[in-house]
Parts: sequence; structure tokens; C-alpha cells
Amino acid sequence: MSITLFSHKDCALHNPDPHHPECPARLDAINDQIIRSGLDFVIVREQATASGLAPIYQVHDRAYVDDLFAKVPADGHIWLDPDTPMTSQTLTSALMAVGANINAVDHVMSRTNHQAFCAVRPPGHHATRNQAMGFCVFNNIAIAARYAIDHYGLERVAIVDFDVHHGNGTEDIFEHDPRVLFCSSFQQQLYPFVDENHNNEHILSIGLPPGCKNYEWREAVYQRWFPKIDAFKPQLILISAGFDGHIEDEMSQFLLKEDDYYWVTEQLKRLADKHCQGRIVSTLEGGYALSALGRSVVAHLKGMLGSDAY
Repeated sequence: MSITLFSHKDCALHNPDPHHPECPARLDAINDQIIRSGLDFVIVREQATASGLAPIYQVHDRAYVDDLFAKVPADGHIWLDPDTPMTSQTLTSALMAVGANINAVDHVMSRTNHQAFCAVRPPGHHATRNQAMGFCVFNNIAIAARYAIDHYGLERVAIVDFDVHHGNGTEDIFEHDPRVLFCSSFQQQLYPFVDENHNNEHILSIGLPPGCKNYEWREAVYQRWFPKIDAFKPQLILISAGFDGHIEDEMSQFLLKEDDYYWVTEQLKRLADKHCQGRIVSTLEGGYALSALGRSVVAHLKGMLGSDAY
């Protein structure tokens, strides 16, 4: 069994400020830890291809997308929101991040290798239909979900978001679309400071307090996510894989470790094996303590491989 990893050097072009936490070094840290772990022998590396605009227009307002292209600076950077800079190269990276997710959906839907991870940036889960925010320009995972529905006729796609920040953009996009089950966990009273209890039949968001210990997080996820996903019987599982809940990451006050990311991924793999021939596409969201990020991604990939890998 192997995992296909989609990435591209252009994902590093978005680099407005060496002090910004969402930096190109994140991808280097992941690659270094994959090599150090010995996982390279089960990783199939594929070059991503940039997305066109058609899949993006299916998720984001056309006026929002067109305005982004109209305001690209010739040099320096501008701010799309207080946290999200844009340079002349940002959209090149963002289109590659979207493209990697589309490539990954095509791959798991048409190949015998049904697991893929997208090592891409900028991340996406805060981007709403018409607003960039929280380091995010296009909502990569939402575009992947809509693409899978449109191109493969899927009726049930599950998105699981374990980033420590609420995936408000993904929730906004699929609030009224029951074809997508969105399950998320996040730290309460943390960015993006939006409605934390906006649940319905296909939106399940679990807000947990600062200082949340790993066993508390595991219990909440186990009791609430997994029965919901099992009953939904997804035809594809997509993961917004954010690792900023790690105890070493200063972005939050969660106390998670690598074992927790392995555990949640292995549980999701069991559900994917049961319902959708193991089809999982995971994409990088947060994670800013570089060593912890790399180690956590390795644990996540081992979780995709199953119990024999850890």
C-alpha cells in the first residue's frame, strides 16, 4: 500500500514576508521529516498541475475571483484581510494548491491507489464564497468536494477538518448542501471568532476549550464524528489536515501530539475502507511549529497506511 503525494515547487512562490507564519519553510519541514522517517519508500510523488478557473467559479463568487486577479500587485504585497497578504506570485501558488486537490480527487477516483495527500500552500479552509481570510485565498478542500460531486456524480462526500481553527469558510460554502457532511473540531474563542454552534443535519462542529487535552479531544471526536460519518456512508472522505493544535504550536492552546493525528487518521481510514474503497484525499491546512508540523504529517501519513505503519 502507498500514498500519492501531490505538490509543486510553485507552492513556495507565495512568500510575502519572512516573518509570516504561513511560510514556504512549512513544505520543506514536511519533506525533511518524510525523508527522515523512511516513509519515502511508500510515497509516490506526483507533480501537481495548476487549476483553471472553472472549478473555482463553482465554489467562489465570480466577482470575488475576478477581483483578486484585478488587484494583483506588480511588486511588494497588499493585504486581502488583516492576516492574508497577496504578492504578484500568490495566485500562482493558490491555483497550484487548488490543482493539486483536483489532481488528487482524479487520482483516488480512477486508480487502485486510493489515498492522496496534498502538500500545498496557501491553505484554504477559512476562505468563504466571497472573502479571503486567515491566510486562505481559495478554499482548496471545498473546491475538491464540489469537483468530485460534479465530475464523478457523487452524492455523499464527507469533509473532516481537525485544524485547531474553525473551518468557517468550508462551513459557509456547504451550509445548504446536504451532499456534503462537514465535521470539524476547533478551539473555542479563537480565530476566526465566528458562530461556533452553527450545526445542522450535515454540519457538525465541535468547539473545545483552550487547554484541551488529547484524551478530551479524542473522546469528543470519537463520540460525535465517527457515528455521524458512519451513518452518512460517504463515497469519498476529504480531510482538512491542520496540525496547529499540536502542543508545540503557539497558534493555539490545544495539547495534541503526533499520536493523536495518527489516531484520528487511522479511524478515518477504517471508515473509508468500509464505505468508499479507502478513498481519502487530505490537504494541508495549518501547522506552524515547523518540527512539530513535519512530525505530525508523518504520523498522519502513517495513519493512512494503517496499524502496521506505526
